[in-house]
Amino acid sequence: MIYIGCHLSVSDGYAAMGRTMSRFGGSTFAWFTRNPRGGRTKEIAPGDVEALQEHLRSEGFGPLVAHASYTMNLCSANESTRANGREMLRKDLERMELLPGNLYNFHPGAHTGQGSEAGIRQIAEALNEVLTPQMQTTVLLETMAGKGSEVGGTFEELRAVIDLVKCPEKLGVCFDTCHTWDAGYDLVDDLDGVLRHFDEVIGLGRLKAVHLNDSKNPRGSHKDRHEKLGQGVLGAEAMRRIVRHPALQGLPFILETPNDDEGYVAEIAEVKRWMRE
Repeated sequence: MIYIGCHLSVSDGYAAMGRTMSRFGGSTFAWFTRNPRGGRTKEIAPGDVEALQEHLRSEGFGPLVAHASYTMNLCSANESTRANGREMLRKDLERMELLPGNLYNFHPGAHTGQGSEAGIRQIAEALNEVLTPQMQTTVLLETMAGKGSEVGGTFEELRAVIDLVKCPEKLGVCFDTCHTWDAGYDLVDDLDGVLRHFDEVIGLGRLKAVHLNDSKNPRGSHKDRHEKLGQGVLGAEAMRRIVRHPALQGLPFILETPNDDEGYVAEIAEVKRWMRE
């Protein structure tokens, strides 16, 4: 059994997202904590959060997966960009404590020419500024496609960040299927081997969420272009094996495919059908 859902807009409020996902047939969802291409945030009304929490309990939802803005770069060569990213991270995690027990996912960042070692160190330094033993949110490093100077295109780079963090128990990983495939990991013909390697390097206990996406590109392309389930290079059978894999049960799966609402409803229904087979 997995939890399945997609990204929703927070513009109508938090409780509205829960109701929308129930109409879609899902059991989890993701949302951007602030404008994904900017920095503005939506204020959280306590009553709205309480209504969402009641809906989650009554409908049996799994953990939710908030997503940081794409503009948050904790390892840019530009210090002001890094400082802005650290402030985004701090404020986002403060707000996440209003929804305790959920997940906060972010792209580790791009080192913009400094080299991956410097980028890894700067990401860990930023996390060490904000993570505390008392916080109730688990922060997820996302597996990346390795395009440009991205950090996180290998499991080893994510492990290196974790090893430098003082509260590693507050860290996990979001496994993006498109990114991982584009990074060079063979999810079609060697899913077991990829997950075994993940376990050896990072540990499956840190795998807390999955972004379920097909890819427009061949393996190892380092492109990061998502496709609808079954319409990309991975294909429907590989997607089916992923959602049914024993090592991934109990996790929230978030669709980030290029869809409208109707398309997400259809994909959620398809994933649920795969799980019943």
